[in-house]
Amino acid sequence: MGRLFKLLIFLLIIGFIGLVCYAYVGEYFGANFSPEQTEIRLPVTLDAE
Repeated sequence: MGRLFKLLIFLLIIGFIGLVCYAYVGEYFGANFSPEQTEIRLPVTLDAE
């Protein structure tokens, strides 16, 4: 049981490291993580006295 738990922890750590590496290096392989930027203008009416 202890061996299985250690394997699970090891796989979680390796998966986390792989995800972080992919986030940093993924743009060189065609993955774009930046959101689309669009300008939105809305008129605002303030109720001030």
